[in-house]
Amino acid sequence: MEYRLLGRSGLKVSTITLGTMNFGREDPSKPLFSLGVEPARRHLDLAIDRGLNLIDTSDGYAKGDSEEIIGEALVGKRGKVLLATKCFNPMGPGPNDTGLSRHHIVAACEASLKRLRTDYIDLYQAHKWDGQTPVEEFMEAYDRLIRDGKVRYIGCSNFSGWHVMKSLGVSEKYGRERFVSQQVCYTLISRESEHELVPIAVDQGLGMLVWGPLAGGLLSGKFRRGKDGPAGARHTGFKWHSPPVHDWERAFDIIEELVAVAEARGVSAAQVALAWTLSRPGITSTIVGARTEEQLADNLAAADLKLSEDEQKRLEKVSRLPLPYPYWHQLFMCKERFGPADLALHKPYMEAN
Repeated sequence: MEYRLLGRSGLKVSTITLGTMNFGREDPSKPLFSLGVEPARRHLDLAIDRGLNLIDTSDGYAKGDSEEIIGEALVGKRGKVLLATKCFNPMGPGPNDTGLSRHHIVAACEASLKRLRTDYIDLYQAHKWDGQTPVEEFMEAYDRLIRDGKVRYIGCSNFSGWHVMKSLGVSEKYGRERFVSQQVCYTLISRESEHELVPIAVDQGLGMLVWGPLAGGLLSGKFRRGKDGPAGARHTGFKWHSPPVHDWERAFDIIEELVAVAEARGVSAAQVALAWTLSRPGITSTIVGARTEEQLADNLAAADLKLSEDEQKRLEKVSRLPLPYPYWHQLFMCKERFGPADLALHKPYMEAN
């Protein structure tokens, strides 16, 4: 297992992170929130044995059940892993039971600590953007949690580019702890994060944790053009919404190329999709969440898969998005003055021209 520094911090995290949206106490036949304590313990043990050291969850997964299951399954093993969780989510019926107010952040942190059976959270993340709470308020609340020893690092998730930069600016202005990472959706199907969030990560020294790298299973190779998806899949009838699929012909073209690369290498399409993500500029770790131990073992093997330059170019070409404004104008008018952050987006387009 490879380990990479998380942003500007000195914290090293495994290139594969275990996602736990599957952990919960719901019907075991359901694709989400359905793995109880014993199967969750087996997943955690398998991941730890393979060298994985980061576990990602959220208080919003199964209304806290995911955190509770992790806390129970990790008894006696807390020191072997880093725990990342998130807040923002509605955790009660009251008007202050959601969002990023100081009130909710502090209350949510205290509740997560109890569910996780731990004295501290390694990485505490804002799960979503809150446009009704001043940035100064929620950055001060996160800073205080670090100073109180309840949290060691902070990050954000699903922020837009200006949200990230405003948060970092407030931290710098007031001398508060800054985000060390951002968690983003980034797949061969959905590459929009390359426009703003990847360059920001490169420029500002933010770690990048990728959620949904298999696009909800779409990039597993089990969903093909003209065929039905597997029974019991999370997205039945090809109804994708996280991430949404806007062009199914493009999506199937990507899948066909992905499967071709995988078959030539003798590995799964999922492994190739994960390895592609890990090869991209600025990426620290990719989050995988499996329903079975077999799926998890296959996903973990992606940490050791290195794609050739030719394989990367094939996948790059078939999945490349058209550049929106102002990026097409920058490529046309000022590419001679690009810096490292600009090249994180533009380099493939420059090589293609």
